[in-house]
Amino acid sequence: MELTKISVRQISGVSALKEGELHAFGVFTVNDLLEYYPFRYEDYRLRSLSEVKDGDKVTVQAKVFGIPVLQRYGKKSRLTCKMMADEWMFNATWFNRHFLKDQLTPGREITLTGKWDLKRQQMTVSESEFPDKGTVRSGTLQPVYSVGGKITQAWMRKTMNQALAQFGGMISEVLPPELVQKYKLMPRSRAIQRIHQPLDSEEGQQARRRMVYEELFLFQLKLQAYRAMNQERMDGVRHEVDNATVREFVRSLPFELTDAQKKVELEILKDMRSPYCMNRLLQGDVGSGKTVIAAIALYAAVKSGYQGAFMVPTEILAEQHVRSLTKLFEPFGITVGLLTGSVNGRKRKDLLASLQMGMIDIVVGTHALIQEDVFFRALSLVVTDEQHRFGVNQRSILRRKGFNPDVLTMTATPIPRTLAITAFGDMDVSTISERPKGRKPISTYWVKTDMMDRVLGFISREIGEGRQAYLICPLIEESDKLDVQNAIDLYVAMQQAFPHFKVGLLHGRMSAAEKDEVMRAFYANEVQLLVSTTVVEVGVDVPNATLMVIMDADRFGLSQLHQLRGRVGRGEHASYCVLMADPKSEVGQERMKVMTETDDGFEVARRDLELRGPGDFFGTKQSGVPEFRIADMVGDYAVLEAARDDAAALVAGEAFWTSPVYAPLRQYLQAEQILQGELID
Repeated sequence: MELTKISVRQISGVSALKEGELHAFGVFTVNDLLEYYPFRYEDYRLRSLSEVKDGDKVTVQAKVFGIPVLQRYGKKSRLTCKMMADEWMFNATWFNRHFLKDQLTPGREITLTGKWDLKRQQMTVSESEFPDKGTVRSGTLQPVYSVGGKITQAWMRKTMNQALAQFGGMISEVLPPELVQKYKLMPRSRAIQRIHQPLDSEEGQQARRRMVYEELFLFQLKLQAYRAMNQERMDGVRHEVDNATVREFVRSLPFELTDAQKKVELEILKDMRSPYCMNRLLQGDVGSGKTVIAAIALYAAVKSGYQGAFMVPTEILAEQHVRSLTKLFEPFGITVGLLTGSVNGRKRKDLLASLQMGMIDIVVGTHALIQEDVFFRALSLVVTDEQHRFGVNQRSILRRKGFNPDVLTMTATPIPRTLAITAFGDMDVSTISERPKGRKPISTYWVKTDMMDRVLGFISREIGEGRQAYLICPLIEESDKLDVQNAIDLYVAMQQAFPHFKVGLLHGRMSAAEKDEVMRAFYANEVQLLVSTTVVEVGVDVPNATLMVIMDADRFGLSQLHQLRGRVGRGEHASYCVLMADPKSEVGQERMKVMTETDDGFEVARRDLELRGPGDFFGTKQSGVPEFRIADMVGDYAVLEAARDDAAALVAGEAFWTSPVYAPLRQYLQAEQILQGELID
């Protein structure tokens, strides 16, 4: 039986209660658990104090040298005792471990793990063991997992070891022998065991190297197989719209296209006129004019006798696009419909009927567009916003709704071009690198938090002149761990500070309907100051909003700050972004400087990559960017490129589709719904 089909409940020691807790981590099967990798290791290997730097966490073998001294402070306590290790005399300190006092007898051996203070010659002990009682961890590397709820590190380690003992023998190889040999990779079963139970750092690194390559290779295999099949099939729509017809629409626009927009427009129209299915990623900075390119593509689809669909993340954004597209298309007799979760009853039935009969040319909507009861008369183009970047599976759903429609995906998350081409290997990539003509730059300032009164005065002046403002903070509620402003407290404070203005509140724990209601009120200027978390990062345009104030700005990544800044500067008035922060690190200070020096999203992305390093470039689940269990798309970029080349070469050969050697990979593609059953041996 396959590990992907065995429930975690079958692991000895996993109760029904614990099974439910594991489900919260996305762990349902034994395979899910074995692929729930540690994010780091605790090093319990013994070291000499002579090689330890100040502030390091270290494990040492010592002997009790002095008499322990216990001090009590109410319910809390501090235990101190002199120790000897490698001719080093030092003090060991435990907090709230008073019960150890009687065990610390002179001459007794003890293994200590803790933080070393070189100047004071002392260690603050976090864990201690007595070898004469039998040691558990000393001398080893212990995995550290992302846990929470009632799942502890100790329980996760114990359960992982049990899973390996019970099912380790069933782990099967998925990579072809030639790739395992080419890169001298560990066998899969050994790699999974050693990633959870490394004997040393080198073995742990080799195990990770193997699993990173496998994850990226399978990801690229999906993309390359999909791409290969797509390019072989000439059953897409050949949009036969002539240049004169397109030029007529472009001339009707209230502005002139930039050179970058014209270049991208030609790339998309070339795809649409071919018999192959277009699968293109359009990336551009915030406010670079991606939507108008989408409008040109939709116009070309309708003028070729077909229908178009435009999928966006929120209802309020869908309504905004309907208004703007209707204004552009009305002179040409093109009808635009709206389909969201709020459209129901008779109105929904009429809309679906009109779509199926072809009485609606273009429909704008949320994820409601891919529901089973939505049918088109002749769908030939689907445009998607980055929040709902369609995966391969969703695109296959869309294909069944029309004539293998062309797909254009838009993203405002600037990604270096080479990285985008590799990450989105099934897509062609177009980039708008130019700001639209007449677009005013946003003035950005960095101020310290003690200037809050001046910032409030700035907000008051902007609103007093009829403008609107955003006030962004990173957390919804108070946190003991992070000293940051939170939206709810800030909302109350702003209501008191501006009694004559209407203050709104927006955060991620509100329902979609509540968020839409607040954004509608802000759009209509019924709310002048919007206190919000980062849920406004991708959202509706409010041309009258001219001021963006970001609290604790050093808590955000550069790309996220840039996305937030892009919410203003969309109207005719001068716009401003104020970053309030007291960064303590050099990286935090550099981020603030970058934001004040440039408002070019691609330059910001480049600097973000330099500053944040490989692990954190895309911030917290940036829209449209693939997420991996163990691989890091930036840090493991060289592996990603190699995996792409290997996958492309493999699917290009006839042997891949016929040889039994590659049956496991074809079965994987079938399970991922890339291949249909008849293509599998």
